[in-house]
Amino acid sequence: MTSDVAIRIAGLGKKYRIRRQRRERYVALRDVLSDGVRDLFRRKQKKYRQPTIEDFWALKDVSFEVRRGEVTGVIGRNGAGKSTLLKVISRITEPSAGRIELNGRVASMLEVGTGFHPELTGRENIFLNGAILGMRHAEIKRRFDEIVAFSEVEDFLDTPVKRFSSGMYVRLAFAVAAHLHTEILIVDEVLAVGDAEFQRKCLGRMSEVAQGGRTVLFVSHNMAAIRRLTQRCIVLDHGRVNLDAPPQEAIEYYLKQSSDGVTDGLFVRDKPRPLDTPFYVKRVITRGEETSAPSNRFDCDHPVVIAVDYTATRPVPGLYGYMQLRRLDGTIVYEGDSTDAGVNPFDRLPAGSGTACVRIPERILGAGTYQIYLTFASGLDPAGPEIDSVGTVGEFTLDDTSTRRGNRRNGYLSVKLPWRMAAIAADIPAGKNLNSFN
Repeated sequence: MTSDVAIRIAGLGKKYRIRRQRRERYVALRDVLSDGVRDLFRRKQKKYRQPTIEDFWALKDVSFEVRRGEVTGVIGRNGAGKSTLLKVISRITEPSAGRIELNGRVASMLEVGTGFHPELTGRENIFLNGAILGMRHAEIKRRFDEIVAFSEVEDFLDTPVKRFSSGMYVRLAFAVAAHLHTEILIVDEVLAVGDAEFQRKCLGRMSEVAQGGRTVLFVSHNMAAIRRLTQRCIVLDHGRVNLDAPPQEAIEYYLKQSSDGVTDGLFVRDKPRPLDTPFYVKRVITRGEETSAPSNRFDCDHPVVIAVDYTATRPVPGLYGYMQLRRLDGTIVYEGDSTDAGVNPFDRLPAGSGTACVRIPERILGAGTYQIYLTFASGLDPAGPEIDSVGTVGEFTLDDTSTRRGNRRNGYLSVKLPWRMAAIAADIPAGKNLNSFN
C-alpha cells in the first residue's frame, strides 16, 4: 500500500562544532615580531591561547510530516534553522540525529546555482541537473524549450554559467527545478535575488506546481506568498518547531514573536555594536510628537513619529534607511527608503550619535496594528550592502474615533474623502449619450 506521506521527519537534529578564538586586544605585526624575539631570549616556547570549541545545534528534535500534494511553508527569524532544515532534507548535508523519509524524487532550489557546474554552459547544466534529479534524457529534452522560455536566458544558453549574473543564475536554476517533473519541490528564499517581475512569475509557477498535486516545502520571509501558496505553516525558532498551524495563525504568531523586545513604544537593542559596523541603531521610539513620551497606541487623527537613535563611527557613502510597515497578517502597507523625498540625510553622515525621525501624517493609515521593519544599507561602502539589519523595531495600534464606522472600517487607509454634488449635465458635451460616453 502506497503511503500518502511524502516527507516524514522524526527527531531531526543537526549539530555544528564552532571554534572561537578569544582575543582580548588587537595584535599588530610589530607585536608578533617582538613577542617572537622575546621568546627566543627567554628560551621559552610561545604559548598560544587555545580556541574554545562549542557545540551548536542548528536543529534540535524536529518532527513533522508533509502529505502528498500538500504545500507547506516554513517561516522563522534569521538563524532559526530554516535553510539548514532544507539542506538536510535535500541530502546536501547529513543530519546529526533523527530520521528523514522521502517518498519520491526531490528537486531543490536552495542557493543560487545549486547543482550547477560553473564551467558548463546553461544548456549542459540543464541536462546535468535533470540527470542528477533522476530524469531520462528524453524527458529533459521534451521539457527543454519550456525551461529555456521561462528562464529568459536563451541568448546566453551556450555560455558557461560562471559568466552569468546572479539574476540569470536564479532564473535558469528555478526553471530547471520547477519544470522537471519531481514529486517533491523544495524552495528556499532565493527568489529575493530576482527582480519583482521574476518573483511574480516564480510565484505563479509555484502555484501551478501546487495545483498539479506535487508536494512543496517553501521557506520565505514574504508573508503574502506564504499566505497565498501554503496550506499549513511551520514556525521554527532556535532550531525547534514552535508551531505547526494554518498559515494565518502561524503568520500572526511569527510576527508577534519577531516584535519581542518592543515595550510600550520603546525598542532597545540588546546587543552591543559589532566592531566592524560603521553605523548602528541603538533604539527606536514611537511617539505622538517628537518630544512626547513613548507610546504604542495612537488615533488616526494624529501623526505618529518614529524616532531612530543611532551611532556612527565614520561617514558611510551611499548609506540609506529602508522601512516597511506591516499588518499582523503579513501584508506590507508601506515600503520606502530615505531617498524617496529627494534628500537623503544618511549619505556620508558625520561620525557621532544622533536621532533620525520619520513622521507618518494623520489620516493616512487605517485602524489596526502595525509593525515597523527597519534596515540600513549602502551599495557604495565596503561594509555593505547590508550595514545594519535591525529587523522589527516597533509595533503600534491606530484607532479611528472620528468616523461613523470607526475601527470597523475595512481597508488600509483612513483618509476622509469628501463627497460633493457635481453639475453632471454641464460637464457632458452636447450630443453625447451618457451610457456611451468615453
